[in-house]
Amino acid sequence: MTESDRFHSYVPAEGHGLKHDPFNAIVGPRPIGWISTLSPDGAPNLAPYSFFNAFNYTPPIIGFSSTGWKDTVANIEKTGEFVWNLVSRTLAERMNVTSAAVPRGVSEFALGHIRSTPSDVVRPARVADSPVQFECRLTQIVQLKDVDGRAIETWMTFGEVVKAHIRADLLVNGIYDTTRAGPVLRAGGPADYYEIRADALFRMQRPQGDELARLIAEQETAD
Repeated sequence: MTESDRFHSYVPAEGHGLKHDPFNAIVGPRPIGWISTLSPDGAPNLAPYSFFNAFNYTPPIIGFSSTGWKDTVANIEKTGEFVWNLVSRTLAERMNVTSAAVPRGVSEFALGHIRSTPSDVVRPARVADSPVQFECRLTQIVQLKDVDGRAIETWMTFGEVVKAHIRADLLVNGIYDTTRAGPVLRAGGPADYYEIRADALFRMQRPQGDELARLIAEQETAD
């Protein structure tokens, strides 16, 4: 078997040659950025973003990518504030409702029968039934560019977490229990999601001390 037989290789700019683009299935599953914002005139907005993650530890900075200058980005650009709400399995269907394209002025909170609760230090409301919420203030909005330096119609929004809310039962002996929250993650395809469950957990400690010294010695011997 040749190297070309072992892999399906393609140049993205020329097409992938498959039934569905595999990119977002390969880079996944991904946390969901369920972002609540407030327009300058006080209209609430709630929308999920599948390209979302954490980008810095101290201070905690999270970010999401929006294809197109959508209301969420416009609201954050004008107000400088947003809230991230963790999507649990019990909230998945209601989160999905908020992904619908609706006319300006329609509240996704009302559309999805989602309870809201006031934030403490920012103006946008939190999703009351979300087990974890991060109140954030805008740090950067960056328009992405391609390899030739051309701006593309995608914006990356970053925010610093200025207050976090964690449901108390998710803290076990002072440690956050990821699986107890039942987070839902976005996978590839138009309708694929995964739920994190305890039976999928495995642990690996970073090599250090005697183990790291052994690995280095083995490498030096092999060389």
